[in-house]
Amino acid sequence: MTTKNVLSPETRELIKAQVSRRGFIAGVGGLGTVGLLAACGTKAAPKTAASTAAADTGGTVRWANWTLYLDYDTATKKYPTLEAFQKQSGITVSYKEDVNDNDEFYGKVQGQLKLGQDIGYDIVTLTDWMAGRWIRLGYTQKLDATNIPNKVNILDKLANVGFDPGRNNSLTWQTGFAGFGWNKQKLPKGIHTVEQLFASENKGKVEVLSEMRDTMGIIMQYQGVDIESGFTEAQFMNAIDFLQKKISDGFIRKVAGNSYKEDLISGDAVAVIGWSGDMFQLSSENAGKFDFAIPDSGGTLWSDNMMIPSTSTNKINAEKVMNYYYEPEVAAQVAAYVNYICPVKGAQAEMEKIDPKLAASPYIFPTDETLSKVKVFRSLTPAEETTFSILAWGFDPHAYHKDVWRFHRCRRSVTDDPGRIIFRSSRSLGLRQDDNSSNDCWTRRTYRWLNLYRRHGYNN
Repeated sequence: MTTKNVLSPETRELIKAQVSRRGFIAGVGGLGTVGLLAACGTKAAPKTAASTAAADTGGTVRWANWTLYLDYDTATKKYPTLEAFQKQSGITVSYKEDVNDNDEFYGKVQGQLKLGQDIGYDIVTLTDWMAGRWIRLGYTQKLDATNIPNKVNILDKLANVGFDPGRNNSLTWQTGFAGFGWNKQKLPKGIHTVEQLFASENKGKVEVLSEMRDTMGIIMQYQGVDIESGFTEAQFMNAIDFLQKKISDGFIRKVAGNSYKEDLISGDAVAVIGWSGDMFQLSSENAGKFDFAIPDSGGTLWSDNMMIPSTSTNKINAEKVMNYYYEPEVAAQVAAYVNYICPVKGAQAEMEKIDPKLAASPYIFPTDETLSKVKVFRSLTPAEETTFSILAWGFDPHAYHKDVWRFHRCRRSVTDDPGRIIFRSSRSLGLRQDDNSSNDCWTRRTYRWLNLYRRHGYNN
């Protein structure tokens, strides 16, 4: 296929890695309302058997999770539910917000996983498509149901997913929506349509997610495309053209990951394509200043999952942690803080005791009506992933896998250019030396994450 024009760096940022994050629930075509959550994952693919770790040695459970993804007390600087677990079980948990991007995290531990060496974690929390990859490659351990009796509390719609039939290797942590977020003081009428998002008064103050399946999924639905079905490359490129025009016309300030939250707080951004839980947290922490809505034309749905790496020698204790967070009372406490869709049966009744308003929230305990407004971005074929990569990059990044992961030893440079990032890396990927950098640091104005985007991935 011949591209219509040369894609801008910001646009390429969205399509270079082909799949996405809190936006990617790999999935499926032609789902009904009640099937949306059940589609959180690709169709079952051939996979190797889950690895069996060495003898269980017990000890501290090391848990890697995303930021702002567990109830936190700012006064004590501790996680209340985790503190309660440690007190009642006697098991110490080292909780780290070390997952910033699926591919980035995978790149850091892939070498050890292949060699069967300890990766430093006993629980990892990753998005469906990446969870599926780990399971397929044998990088997770099969869960012992006798150690996780609360596993039966998982929502029926999440209990049997394509990437992990029967949930033998994973348990859903949280699920959520991508849609519109805005500053209520600046935009009192709210944002419910793409036209409202890109209204003239918002020019230069709109940010969109670097998660391709979220941003592109919302734009494509606005254009009348069913993102769950077999849409064409031409339809995808029509959405890219739309986005690129908004960038070139100056409407979009930044293509961002989690940083859009800080930009909303500072006032640099007034409207975003963002995530439901993030927006509700911002609202609660800023006197109701912000709000969220699923676009009238449709939003997207995603999930994250807890797994035990094949290299962990602390499986039993890790399973006890997972079991604890599937107690309805505990799950409700977490949901009250993170404000994402709770995957645990019985949690809504427990939430009534904590906050009746949250218990009635369709964004935490969604009804079929709410679910009918969102869709799961279908999985891309390997050929499509390669095609979209070439359209964005001019080459297939799969061939550069080893060089790409050198970027994990990177450090950000604080500049006035939001698209600029300084890396310690090689020159093999066309990086140029930056006058403000030191020694072996290089910068590129193209993609802020290169192949390290939050919830973007490619096939092994």
